[in-house]
Amino acid sequence: MAAQASALSSACAQVYLPLPDPVCTPGALNPDVTQGTIDSTICVSGWTATVRPSTSCTSTLKRQGIVDYGYSDTNMSDYEEDHFLPLELGGAPKDPANPWPAPHAGNENAYSKESVENAVKKAVCAGRVGLVAAQNVMLEDWTTAESVLGIG
Repeated sequence: MAAQASALSSACAQVYLPLPDPVCTPGALNPDVTQGTIDSTICVSGWTATVRPSTSCTSTLKRQGIVDYGYSDTNMSDYEEDHFLPLELGGAPKDPANPWPAPHAGNENAYSKESVENAVKKAVCAGRVGLVAAQNVMLEDWTTAESVLGIG
């Protein structure tokens, strides 16, 4: 898996932060999650734990991603191996086009993205936002997702 990620992202740019480089990390869909399956997938409490990759897999990807993104800070604990399209919204758990090392530093970071993911998932599961619309907005710019979807 690390070899695949490395092949996808040999020189990733940081200029897009807090978003990943769209060439290196465009995001990827989990084909098992559709509007028709949300009640048995993402809207089930604890479902993401059933698809989340192991720590050994994500640690390997994070280490390589830190190199690929050219981060000067190489401390692994300063990053989250984040799924650009969140598992909570039907992101692919193991497709190398989806995970990337999201920094913990800055105002819009891996921590603040979590609250956006949760708000958008809640809106999807409540039927206020369609899954595809939510996915598209998150992939476009998670920092504006709540306002664009009218849930913030």
